[in-house]
Amino acid sequence: MKVLVTGTEGYLGCLVAAELIRDGHDVTGVDTGFYAQGWLYNGVDLGAKTLRKDIRNLSVEDVRGHDAIVHMAELSNDPLGALIPNVTYDVNHKGSVKLAELAKQAGVSRFVYMSSCSVYGVADGVVDEQSQVNPQTAYAECKAMVERDVLPMGDDNFSPTFMRNATAYGASPRMRFDIVLNNLSGLAYTTKKIAMTSDGTPWRPLVHALDIAKSIRCAITAPREAVHQQIFNVGKTEHNWRVREIAEIVGAAFPGCEVTFGDNAGDNRSYKVNFDKIASQLPGYASDWDAERGAQQLAEVFTTIDLDEATFTGRGHTRLKQLEHLMRTKQIDDQMFWTKPAGSIV
Repeated sequence: MKVLVTGTEGYLGCLVAAELIRDGHDVTGVDTGFYAQGWLYNGVDLGAKTLRKDIRNLSVEDVRGHDAIVHMAELSNDPLGALIPNVTYDVNHKGSVKLAELAKQAGVSRFVYMSSCSVYGVADGVVDEQSQVNPQTAYAECKAMVERDVLPMGDDNFSPTFMRNATAYGASPRMRFDIVLNNLSGLAYTTKKIAMTSDGTPWRPLVHALDIAKSIRCAITAPREAVHQQIFNVGKTEHNWRVREIAEIVGAAFPGCEVTFGDNAGDNRSYKVNFDKIASQLPGYASDWDAERGAQQLAEVFTTIDLDEATFTGRGHTRLKQLEHLMRTKQIDDQMFWTKPAGSIV
């Protein structure tokens, strides 16, 4: 199968591309290159030929001839959406819908969109794919809007599928330290202390990056009727944790780490998610990882590379810091387009 994957130089994208190539697919990547410097360790043995292009500038010819598109390249995460909400909507909503339109026009039969459980926002009880969404941020709102606009595009020749990922964690060469378990693991290794200002009571579902990759592998090869116009929460029902439990799991994986909590509520987003649908309706999918194993994986990686505090806190592995740097140095403009051609130094 010929597969176009957007965001192949991202935290998830580099893992997804390698897994799809390993499965025998012919993979082409698309990435604008914002995070090219964020390389933590040598951990991917297979890479896709990558088109250096902003998704907003893709054409029908760029996508023609592919059997499936896996769309992961958007501006993330919530702090970035708060910093530049208008551009976030332009890229994440309009850009993603345009890509789906191009795919349909070009005859691409499958479109797998990386959505997020963040669309649930604040929820009482356990939510599933039939629950009303309640996004709290520009990032989450865009995810919900893309689902709303692309789902009705499905027809006999075009099958969109929406993967609402739980909060990702786990090792990746294109590491991110601005997501909860990875961030706490970095703190545990570099400072031997996790000092939370909140009480850690909000709920978060977690899913390992390789389990997300597995869900994509299953989605693009599943029988059409299993994935056509379907939404899947990606994770495992047993892997909903309170934030304080995540901190305790991480602390246990890093000997000598002290874990403390504050007494304020902190982030008001809290949701528990049901993942029974993906386990029962997506052929071949089951979560292979849990938080304990993921934290241990990170401990082993950090020990191997001797992760230092400058790397952990630097811009290379934190989305907001890197994009603020590119904007401050005027390498990208206020619409998040590169100001000079690739390779230009003047």
